[in-house]
Amino acid sequence: MAKTKTKKEKIVDLKPKAEKITDEQLNNVQNVINEINRCQIEIGTMETKKHNLTHHILTLQEKIGEMQKEFQKDYGTADINIKDGTINYPKENGEADKKD
Repeated sequence: MAKTKTKKEKIVDLKPKAEKITDEQLNNVQNVINEINRCQIEIGTMETKKHNLTHHILTLQEKIGEMQKEFQKDYGTADINIKDGTINYPKENGEADKKD
């Protein structure tokens, strides 16, 4: 920067100050801010999906609880093998069946 000293030792800037950034700089700043905004919108969308899925899981867990109560009432146990539907009745000593 071109500067000069006056009698009072005051420094005066002789270069005119810019009023605006360059078009390229403006374009770059706008692109970065637009990308930030896009990411924030995407995060909001994901959070909404997360909330909905969490609520759905709670509903499904309630259904499982109801089914377990029904199994307990119908079969005396809710211990069911979910792969093949086998009911695992408790042994007389209170232990569940164990397959060797």
